[in-house]
Amino acid sequence: MAYYPNTGPSGCLRPAPSAARRAAGLALCLGALCGLPAAAADAPAALTLAQARRLALERNADFRVARAQVDAALAQLRVAREFPNPTLGLSTAKISTDGTPEGTALGNSLLNRSYDSIASLSQLFVVGKRGLERDAAKAGVSAAEYLRDDARRLLLQSVTQAYAAAVAASRQADVLADSAAKLRSEADIAAHRLTAGDLSASDKAQLEIAADQDELGADSARAAAKAAVVALETLLGEPSPAGTTPLSDTLEAWMRSIPPGLEDAPVGARPDIAAAESAVTQADANVRLQERQKIPDVTASILYERNPPAQPDTVGVGLSLPLPLWDRFTGEVLAAKAARDQTQAQLDKVRIQAAADVTSARVSFHEAHQRALRYETSLIPKSEQVAKSVAYAFGKGGASVIDLLEAERNDNAIRVAAVQSQADAASAAVALEAALGRLGSPDAP
Repeated sequence: MAYYPNTGPSGCLRPAPSAARRAAGLALCLGALCGLPAAAADAPAALTLAQARRLALERNADFRVARAQVDAALAQLRVAREFPNPTLGLSTAKISTDGTPEGTALGNSLLNRSYDSIASLSQLFVVGKRGLERDAAKAGVSAAEYLRDDARRLLLQSVTQAYAAAVAASRQADVLADSAAKLRSEADIAAHRLTAGDLSASDKAQLEIAADQDELGADSARAAAKAAVVALETLLGEPSPAGTTPLSDTLEAWMRSIPPGLEDAPVGARPDIAAAESAVTQADANVRLQERQKIPDVTASILYERNPPAQPDTVGVGLSLPLPLWDRFTGEVLAAKAARDQTQAQLDKVRIQAAADVTSARVSFHEAHQRALRYETSLIPKSEQVAKSVAYAFGKGGASVIDLLEAERNDNAIRVAAVQSQADAASAAVALEAALGRLGSPDAP
């Protein structure tokens, strides 16, 4: 699987020195994401993706439930392995009901009275079923373990995609805030040109309006980033998600870490398919177990009887078993077969869905990865050069406000789209890893 590096504070984007309003709202790394003041002495350490994954595996409620289900399946296997307990019985007979004393020449103790005293020890022997019960329980344990592994796979995918969404929203807020700062600077230039008489007041107002719009867009992106962090904190099992967790990994580092051969990587073992196969194995064992119910279980007994004072003490043995004359367990067998058919259909469905996931993930990753690379290598450099040229020309009086605004808006749109393309590529990469069965192994970070 791809390794996503931790860039740490050195990899964080910093506000432009001229953007005073933006700097006040940012904290440490991605401060806009966290809403913390930059000078906070007790600011929490930025969270890396690897740390987020570990926290999710430790604290996420759904994954804890999946682990508990494995424990429950192991308990059922323990039950299937246990041998039935014997039954001890004590009874008396021939007790007088007319008040006649029960004592004999031997005495009046419990064992010397004239009524019979019987002690019995019975043991149930299950015939031809214990092995099938153990087989079914073992298959249940395997299914629970594979479901736990699948829950791990899906949880890591969700955490990674939520992390990418939060970083992308914060980065888009930075882009818009930077654009607003540039437009404020251009508005200052426009004010001097207005004083010189070569620019109208409406032109200056258009620049200020555009700067306000970008600042509003940045505020909206910060709100979206905070909501994305709340979603991430929920996956991490935070008791009170508030969207205040700072994040350190960057989308640029993510793009560099994607292995070049991921798109053509072979399909590995999928835990959801293995869980469905184990469920079919368990259902087969249950069918055979229900068919074996026709064989009656035997209860063996040993009896000891004391008959004072004249009769000698005696011992006896006995066997008892139910006679399957009327109930031949036909209904139970049919129900077990229907359950097996359902699990087989579910297995077929999971296999088809897994194949569809792989195909869809390959297509999505290819498109998102190529789009991100094109923005990085072609569109962003060209757009930046155009924006700088128009801004320089505007400062020298060689470009109109319309030209400046058009260039700035195009540059903003491209930079925001580039950030989104990087987030899409990161999200598609982890989705492809999950679909290929390369994400969520027990030793995954």
